[in-house]
Amino acid sequence: MSKELKFDFNYEILPENFTQFDVSFKLIVVGDSGVGKSCLTNKATKNVFEENYNATIGFEFFNFNIKFGEKIIKLQIWDTCGQELYRSLITNFYRNSSLAIIVYTVTDRTTFENVDLWYKELRTHANPNVKVFLIGNKIDLIDQRRIQTEEGQRYADQYKLNKFIEASAKSGFNAKNIFIEAAKLLYDDYVLYHKDTDDTDLSSEASAKTPETISDKKPTVDINSKANSNSNKDTKGAGCCLGGK
Repeated sequence: MSKELKFDFNYEILPENFTQFDVSFKLIVVGDSGVGKSCLTNKATKNVFEENYNATIGFEFFNFNIKFGEKIIKLQIWDTCGQELYRSLITNFYRNSSLAIIVYTVTDRTTFENVDLWYKELRTHANPNVKVFLIGNKIDLIDQRRIQTEEGQRYADQYKLNKFIEASAKSGFNAKNIFIEAAKLLYDDYVLYHKDTDDTDLSSEASAKTPETISDKKPTVDINSKANSNSNKDTKGAGCCLGGK
């Protein structure tokens, strides 16, 4: 049975366009086309759900800002497409990611079986210390469920993933909680990293010097390829959330 995440710490979610931050982390969201990656991210960052959201071409970029105590954490989220045509582009975004979110839909067993492919690709191209979340989306489609909660949890346990969460972009169940959990995990890891160092200043200047963080600038990509030249555009009629959320 799906459980909603509960938190025993205080936090405040800030607007997506909030510019100030103390430390920032790069996240990448991957998974098959149509599993609802963009819908989940849109719901979490903008509280918006579109029934017929157009499939992502290349990538989309989102910010998720959250405050823990006096510190503001910015998650820079790269939401990638799932089409085979753009897989070579996606591998560029694995690099320097602090956390990867692999999404499948509980209504389609093929997307769950393909988690293995995404995970292996991630381990090939990403930092060996990257955190990994596994997300089972579209749990609102109760009658269409094909993958049970226990199967997702077993996979996460087998590969020692950092978190397994079931969610629904349509209802919003756990959508925002995914990124709250990610921010807390990364921030706690960041604090631990600095615990035994002389420089314990968590200002933006200090955070920019550490390998876990990135600046508030969007990374550049090679736009010479056909795939990259189409980045951040929409394909009409190929809804990622159609038939489930």
